[in-house]
Formats: sequence, structure tokens, C-alpha cells
Amino acid sequence: MNSIQKLFQQKDKNLLSIYFTCGYPNLKDTTKVISALEQSKVDFIEVGLPYSDPLADGPTIQDSSQKALQNGINLDIVFEQLMTIKTTNKTPLVLMGYLNQMLKYGEDKFCQKVIDCGIDTVIIPDLPMVEFENHYQQLFTKYGITNVFLITPHTSDDRIQKIDSYTKAFIYVVASASITGAKGEISNQQIAYFERIKAMNLKSKLIVGFGISDKATFNTACTYANGAIIGSAFIKNLGINGVDKIDEFVKPIIS
Repeated sequence: MNSIQKLFQQKDKNLLSIYFTCGYPNLKDTTKVISALEQSKVDFIEVGLPYSDPLADGPTIQDSSQKALQNGINLDIVFEQLMTIKTTNKTPLVLMGYLNQMLKYGEDKFCQKVIDCGIDTVIIPDLPMVEFENHYQQLFTKYGITNVFLITPHTSDDRIQKIDSYTKAFIYVVASASITGAKGEISNQQIAYFERIKAMNLKSKLIVGFGISDKATFNTACTYANGAIIGSAFIKNLGINGVDKIDEFVKPIIS
């Protein structure tokens, strides 16, 4: 049983996850952000690996990645940073990165580092299903790593059912067919999409992301799913107010 499955045994409604970019706003802020988020009682943390060619990231997260890379962050430093809090952090971490990062670093080396850091769940959004079935499913099983798949409003029912059969953590429900970033209220079209997914009675837990930015959008998403991820709004707040103000961002959402 992975860390996210254990979390869902304790709580399966209104879960809040926060996404942040490693090495942002400063190189050594990775562990500070994680510690502050843990103290703020978020349910799990999505640890973003900065990348120069991201998929579907909006300008806020793109800018944070660019700044982190300029700060000198790389995978070796990320893993070193994560190792320093392995024994003290109790909040589940989900590592979010891209396939090319894993390929360039070395697949086995990457997976071993992930496990060494106490992480057992990853999101690789550009990992093709056929590659997962032919190779990465076996690789991840070898290391005890669980992969999270994403679905969008354009994902077919057949593909959603297949993803559901492979899921051991949660399905990432991308709220809109666009890039990340706050977009105001959740639209009726999005609600119809959430209702469609909920009506499928999938076995997997559902976590909504993209466009979730405040208490109102978080609560709406949680009506149709087990929880939601806030990314761009948090990154923007972090860039303006720094690590010391993280609790002031999180508390109004979960109160």
C-alpha cells in the first residue's frame, strides 16, 4: 500500500494538495516550503521538478521553473534536498516531473532516488499509455512506485476506464482543456464534466487540478471529487509573500 492509499484510509473527502516548484523562489527553499505546508496541515504535497519545456503549465508555473533553473536547481540537488527531510516530514509527497527528465537522468537511477527520498508516487504527465504498458509499469513495480494518470474533458470513457484499472493512488482530473492557472469561478461546462466522471462510479479516488485557486473553487471541486490541488495561486503567493506567509494562504482554504 502506497502513502496516498494510506492517506485515503484516514481521510477521503476535502483533501487539499499544494503544488510547488523545487528551488523556488530561492534555491534552498524546497525543504522550507515542504515543512511550512506540513505545519499548515495540507493533506499531501505535489513536488514539482523544474523543467524548461513543461506540458500544460501556465505562465506562473513556467516562470517559477525558469527562476528555479536560474537559481541552479537540478535533479541531484532536488534529491539531496528531499533526503534531508525524509525522516522528519510526515506529509505524503507526490513527485511531478517529465519523461525526458527521467530518461536523461537514467530510469533506474531516477526511480531509486525517488524511493530513497521516501516518495512512492509520481506524476509524469507526458508518459504515453502504451509506453507505460510496455515498459514503465514493470519498471515502477520493480521499485514500488505508483504512477498517477491524468484525464481531461476530452478523455474518452474507454481510456478513463483503462486508467481506472491501473490506478493505485488517484486519478488527476484536469479541470479544463487548457494550461494551469487561476481562472475565476468553475464554469457550468466544467461541472458537467465533473458530473460525468462522478457518474462513471470509478473505483479510484479523484483529485481535481488546474484552475483551483481559493476556498470557493476548492469547495466546488470537492463536491465532485475527493479533493483538489492548488498550484499557480500558491506559486504566485509564494513569489510575493515568501515562505513565511504560507500558513496565511492555506488556512482560509481549509477552515
